[in-house]
Amino acid sequence: MAGNGLEEAYAAYRARGGEAELGRVMEAGRRLVIYYVKLFSAGSLDDDLLQAGYEGLLKAVKRYDAAAGAGFVTYASHCIMGEIRHYIRKENTYYKPGCVAELQGKVERLTQERLKSTGELPQIGELARSLNVREESVQAVMRAGLVPLEKGEIRSLKYESFKLPIEDKILLQQALQRLGELQRRVIGLLFFRGLTQEQAAQQLGINQRKVSRELHKGLEQMADYMDKER
Repeated sequence: MAGNGLEEAYAAYRARGGEAELGRVMEAGRRLVIYYVKLFSAGSLDDDLLQAGYEGLLKAVKRYDAAAGAGFVTYASHCIMGEIRHYIRKENTYYKPGCVAELQGKVERLTQERLKSTGELPQIGELARSLNVREESVQAVMRAGLVPLEKGEIRSLKYESFKLPIEDKILLQQALQRLGELQRRVIGLLFFRGLTQEQAAQQLGINQRKVSRELHKGLEQMADYMDKER
């Protein structure tokens, strides 16, 4: 079991305290820290991510409250992932599509649910099936934002009826990101919030003709970009 040793080490630290017991907690949590670091670093052990992971484990030791209902391993998993993601957000110099950020959040929920129910960490194949992406795409999902996304790096495992595959969602959001601010706002109001051109014009403080021009210009630019990238 992935968490038994960590639970026992934490229980000993809680009962007796002391540096030796704390050291055993950190050692027992190594497998958990390494699991999350590898998710974010393509299987390697990035030193900065390791440090962030151990900082998360230490925070879990200091803040855990058994009365909250979750086991220590589940709470520690949440803290480790949180510190790693916090580090990545600080270092984030690359665009990360919203649909990829959603997948990252799903990985966090899946790992915590699996730990809570079985005491084990999910394998890459299990995560891939749950996310509906190919196994080689899981780590690309987790690295997004820390490194630039490569073309076709994240792809669906299988296509679902009436749903855009993840690769098309990414391409669409990348195309949107390349538009001017006004064009993005126009398209967002019309297609994502369902406003009419007249309503969008009122909200933006421009006339309806300009809304129409910006809409067509933006859609043409998106189509050109998506054609080139496919």
